[in-house]
Amino acid sequence: MRAAWHGPRHLLEGAWAGAERGIHAPVTDAADGRAGDGATTAGPPGERRTAGPPGNRNAAGPPGERRARLTAELAVVARRYMASYALLNQALADRLGLHPTDLQCLNLLTLEPGPVTTGRIAELTGLTTGSATRLVDRLERAGYVVRARDAGDRRLVLVAPVPERIAEVARVWERVGSGWFALFDDLDDRELALFVEHMRRTTEYGAEQAARLRAGEPVPAGTVDRETVSGQAE
Repeated sequence: MRAAWHGPRHLLEGAWAGAERGIHAPVTDAADGRAGDGATTAGPPGERRTAGPPGNRNAAGPPGERRARLTAELAVVARRYMASYALLNQALADRLGLHPTDLQCLNLLTLEPGPVTTGRIAELTGLTTGSATRLVDRLERAGYVVRARDAGDRRLVLVAPVPERIAEVARVWERVGSGWFALFDDLDDRELALFVEHMRRTTEYGAEQAARLRAGEPVPAGTVDRETVSGQAE
């Protein structure tokens, strides 16, 4: 279970506007309005069809137009990807009888080099110390973690995953996620390294934006502030 939350940079910016412009409509060549090579064409919900060689999709038109089409497609694909992952995480948590946040906390704990304090869990999850304590309480009651005094400093209480329970989670994940690595079989080492770097960068970006939201920083221009929406609803 080595999943991490990551949010694409342009997830929100221009996504709704792009959808209104008809992202799912046929992509056309600028010259004559015909569907470009490999352009995504409209079809039944859930079905993706392309016209022409898959490698040339979105290749028609000047570079600026191609970039705009790819960016618009990225915004839509990213939204679907994040929704799909969130729903998968929810389904996996339901199967294990855990809250989705608790499951991801457990995931992060298994990536740590050893037992950690509740304060460290708060750092990993972005929760307050009180919320992190309650999260650990739930995991402890469910038998997924144990608390123990640090042998070197008895004032510290450390939290550690229970290996047998982690193995149970791993077995469930193996049944649903065993085919994930096969999705990269057609990539060469350079392409795979690029994908790894992308995931690393988006993970960092997502963590930064989550921290900004929790800190109550102003939302970027073009987005809707929660307080504004609340005021309009009153």
